[in-house]
Amino acid sequence: MVASTSFRLSERARTSLAKRAERAGISSTALVERLIVEGIDALDYPGIVHRGPPHDRRAALAGGPDVWEVVARLRELDGPEEDRIDTLWRETDLHPRQVRVALEFAARHDREVRERIARNDEAVAEGRDAARRRQDLLA
Repeated sequence: MVASTSFRLSERARTSLAKRAERAGISSTALVERLIVEGIDALDYPGIVHRGPPHDRRAALAGGPDVWEVVARLRELDGPEEDRIDTLWRETDLHPRQVRVALEFAARHDREVRERIARNDEAVAEGRDAARRRQDLLA
């Protein structure tokens, strides 16, 4: 549901918003909405940032991988949640706290994370299929 809301902004904030929205190629309203959603995520999940172009934003660990990548790797591992977190911690430089933050964020944003994982799985399958076709051509 979309609802109209009005805010009073200082001239400096309004000018900065308009310039940044123009650089991003989006409306000021779209930028305000993105900043609010992503800002609340950052408050609720310390260490989570958002990356990517305006049309394809994704949650990630600050200085680390995307959240969907953390979840995808955890799904590949066996055992209870804490064992999986411990394994990932030993495999990477991610602190268990970071892995838990990513997992908590993913649990709240389940649909988006699952869609990212599915898109990646499709891209991997397409790449394998293309490699098989190249090999068939050379046979």
